Amino acid sequence: MNKNPIIIAHRGASGYRPEHTLAAYELAINLGADYIEPDLVSTKDGILIARHENEISETTDVANHSEFAQRQTTKIVDGESKTGWFTEDFTLAEIKRLRAKERIPQLREQNIIYDRLWEIPTLQEIIDLAKNHSAKLGRNIGIYPETKHPTYFRSINLALEESLLATLQINGYQGADAPIFIQSFEVSNLQYLAQKTNLPLVQLVNINGKPFDFVVSGDVRTYADLTISGLEEITKYAHAIGIHKDILVPRDSTNKLQSPTSLVQTAHAAGLQVHVWTFRNENCFLPLDFQGNPQGEYELFFRLGIDGVFSDFSDTALMVRDRLKLINIL
Repeated sequence: MNKNPIIIAHRGASGYRPEHTLAAYELAINLGADYIEPDLVSTKDGILIARHENEISETTDVANHSEFAQRQTTKIVDGESKTGWFTEDFTLAEIKRLRAKERIPQLREQNIIYDRLWEIPTLQEIIDLAKNHSAKLGRNIGIYPETKHPTYFRSINLALEESLLATLQINGYQGADAPIFIQSFEVSNLQYLAQKTNLPLVQLVNINGKPFDFVVSGDVRTYADLTISGLEEITKYAHAIGIHKDILVPRDSTNKLQSPTSLVQTAHAAGLQVHVWTFRNENCFLPLDFQGNPQGEYELFFRLGIDGVFSDFSDTALMVRDRLKLINIL
C-alpha cells in the first residue's frame, strides 16, 4: 500500500475558484496540494496557456468582447465539431485581454462571484507560482501538465511538445525525480516525448473510447486494451497511468459501486504508478454509496493502494490522507 499518495490539484482548487487561474492554483497549494495540474493549449504565437479546451467560450468572457466577435467559428477537433472561439486564433496579448469564468456555474454557483477577475495564465506563470511557493513554504510544489489535443495542434503547426520541453528546460526541470509529471490521453506524443526527455510521463486512460492518434493512424486498440493487455507497452515510455476512477472501481446502472478490479496490483507489478481521476465533493459526481460523504470515496481508493488522486478539493483529499496516515492505514 502506498504510504504517501500524492494530491494533484485538478486544474487548481477548482471546487473553490474558476479553474486554470493563478488564484485556483495558489489556493490549491495553500490547501496542501502536492502538484498543480494545468491543461495546456497553444496561442496563435505558440505560447502555452492553461485552458481545459482550446475552445474557450465556456471558460472565458470572450463572447463579451465585441472586438473578437468575428473570430467565432466552427472547427473539427479530434473528430468533433465545435463552435466558438479557439486559442490558436488569438495571440497571447489578445488572450490576456480576456478573463476567466466558472466552467460549471450550475453546479458551482459560489464560484460565479470570481468571474472575470483573473487572467488566463501561461505555463511560465504557473511554473513561477509553483517555484515561488516552493521556496516560501519549504516544500516542493510539483506541476502536472497535460498536453491537450496534441495531434490537432501538430496538424496546425503549433506542436505542444517542443514548446513544453523548451519551457521546462529553461526552468530547470530535468531527470526522473523532477517535481513534474507530463500527461496525455494520446500515445504517440508520449512516445515522442520519451525519446526527448527522461521526465516522468503519464498515460491517461479513459473509461471508454480510444486515443485520438489511434483514430488517425487506424490503430484498432481502445483505452480498455491499454489497461487489459497494454501495460507492458506503456512501461516502455511512461512512468504511470492516470485512470478514470470507474476503471478501478466500476459502477452499476444504479450508480452503485461494484467490486474493485485488480488493476492497481497489475500496474504496480509492471512498474507503473497509478493516479486516479477525478474526485469531486458534489453528489452528482459521487457514487450512490458515498452521497454526502466524499471522504468515504477517497478512503476506499487510498486503501486500494493507489499512488495519487486528481481532486477539485485538495483539502478534502489531504484531510483523508492525513487521517489514514495517523491511524497507520497509509
